[in-house]
Order: sequence, then structure tokens, then C-alpha cells
Amino acid sequence: MGLRIDRKKDKRVVHACTHNLADIPNGVTVCSADLVAGGVLQEGTVIGKDEAGLFHAVKTARVTEAATNAATSYKVAKGHHFKKGDFVMLKVGGKAYAVTGIDSSEATHDTITVGTTLGEAVKVGDALVEAKAQAASGAAFKYKPKAMTGDGYDVEALNNHFVTAVTIGQFKESVIPAVSDDIKAALPGIVLI
Repeated sequence: MGLRIDRKKDKRVVHACTHNLADIPNGVTVCSADLVAGGVLQEGTVIGKDEAGLFHAVKTARVTEAATNAATSYKVAKGHHFKKGDFVMLKVGGKAYAVTGIDSSEATHDTITVGTTLGEAVKVGDALVEAKAQAASGAAFKYKPKAMTGDGYDVEALNNHFVTAVTIGQFKESVIPAVSDDIKAALPGIVLI
């Protein structure tokens, strides 16, 4: 077995978490299987727990261009972890449909296409959120939000990530992944400034 050296370049980091008042003791393990390898699990990413006790990112994507209630394609900021086949919704209780394609050829944004319209007009800054299953109504979170990550982590394929899970704290909303009103309601201990 030889020596392994990874070369990385440091970059300036703007921290999102301004106050961590309570977290899950000893941290939690976040599954990397549903994340995009080579990407970043950003500080302030919402996480939820599955039945086995393993945590998962609650995938979201920030909309960068308004869309009508008949749209099936949504322009979103880069850095999301959606993959083809994931289900997306705009709000809990609404519609949820599968992602049929993701066009990442543009430098400024990705375009997420869903099989059927989500049935609601979307404003700039709104969040597409991962849903549990396809639904014409009654969409629900795939993983109920429990905490936010207290730091950023590089996503490596086949490596689960040990993270700080903040349950009561303050975050800068402008530098964390998109959060919907439903996520805010599910995390009463998190204050966004």
C-alpha cells in the first residue's frame, strides 16, 4: 500500500452559520449515494433522517428565472444535487413529478425538466424540493427536515460524510442552499437572517 497525496487549493470561505446554539451530539452521517460526486455538500444544507437512522440531504434547487404554472422546465442555480429520476415539488401537499432531464451545459444555470407541470407559477428565489414520490396532490418530503449542516464538505463517491448537524442556530440565508417555507416551518430552531 503506497502513500496517497491529494492536491487541493484553498479558497476563501464565507460561513453561513453565524451562531450554533445546539447540535446533534457527536455529529451525524450523511449518505453520499444521493449526492453528486465531486460537488459540495454546502454549509446550511438541510438534512433529514431515514428509518435506519442514516441522514440524507433534503435536496433543493434555487429557481433563477420565473416560470408559469404550465412550465415543465425550471432554470435553477448550479450546485444542487438533483439527479434524473428524483421527484420534485414546490410545496408540501402540492404536485410532485419525476425529473426527466437536467441540462447543465449553460455556465450560469442548470435547467431541470419534469415530466408534467407542477401546476404553480414560480418566482425567482423559490425552491424546488425533493419529494418522496410522484403525486398529483399531497406531495411530501422524502426526508423530513431535522437539522442543517454546520460546515461545508466536498462530496466523494462511495464515502458517507460525517457532519455537524445544527438544530438551533442562525444562518445567512443568502449563502445557504434554497429553503422553502415548508422547510422553514419544519425547522423552528433555525433562524435565517
